[in-house]
Parts: sequence; structure tokens; C-alpha cells
Amino acid sequence: MDGEIATPGFLVWRLSTKWRVAVDRAVAPLGMTHAQYALLASLYGMSRAGLRPSQRRLADHTGLEPLYVSKLARALESSGLVARTRDPDDPRAMQLSLTEQGHELTGRAITTVQNLLDQLLRPLGGQDAPRARQFARDLATLLDAPLDPLDPLTENEKAQP
Repeated sequence: MDGEIATPGFLVWRLSTKWRVAVDRAVAPLGMTHAQYALLASLYGMSRAGLRPSQRRLADHTGLEPLYVSKLARALESSGLVARTRDPDDPRAMQLSLTEQGHELTGRAITTVQNLLDQLLRPLGGQDAPRARQFARDLATLLDAPLDPLDPLTENEKAQP
């Protein structure tokens, strides 16, 4: 950054962009994109916890738009990696699960991305270091903070004709 002081917003944006590009490159040899990985790895983790999430729940979990998750799920179903079935409790909702092929490929992708994460967190002492754990807690705090667009007009400005 050549000595300039960057804002936290700029740094978050740069780190997220750096991570997305790195994951895209790392999982490309497996035939997937970062967005597909995010969906598959989340589904992998949720299924290990005994869950069979709806597309909506997976969208909420990943932070991806529901329409985008639906599009990704259809493409992954066509590729034989995901099964989509109607939710017995809500016929409008689709539940997602990994196929055997999806489970195997996602396991490989997770290993690849974990190695990448080791590399990213090395300057903080590695994934298990106290500094990296604090960094993860700080990121989770920021993700939990509401982020509604603020109205740029103050109450005084709104009251003026």
C-alpha cells in the first residue's frame, strides 16, 4: 500500500477479493468456482451436522442471494454433485443434499482450501494461533453487526423545504 493508511472498509474489501480469487484458482482444477465451493462446503458441513437445508437456509448461511443459490444448485444438480428434493414440510421449498460424487469432490476441495487458509493465516501464527482465533472472532463480530444503508439526509435536512 506504499505507506498510505487504508480504511478498514478498503482492507476488508481487498482481503475478501484476494481470498475469492485465491479460492477460485485453488478449486478450478476440481472444476468448480469459489461460489460453488462456498455452497458445496457449507452443504457438506451442514449435512455432517445432520441437516438437510433448504435452498433458502443455505442462502442465509452463505450470504449468497437466494436466486443465485437456486441457480447454483440447479447447475450442481446437473453436474451430479447435488440432489434437490421437495421439502415434505413446505412443498414450495427445495432441500439440498450432496450426492456421493459431490461428497467426494467437496472433501477434496475442502482439503485444498484448508491448505490455502493455512497459508493465509501463517502471518498470524497459523490457524490454531491465539491471534488467528481472535481474528476469526473479530470477523464474526463484524459479520453479525447490522449493516443497513444509512439515509444520508439528517432529520434537519429532511425538515427543510
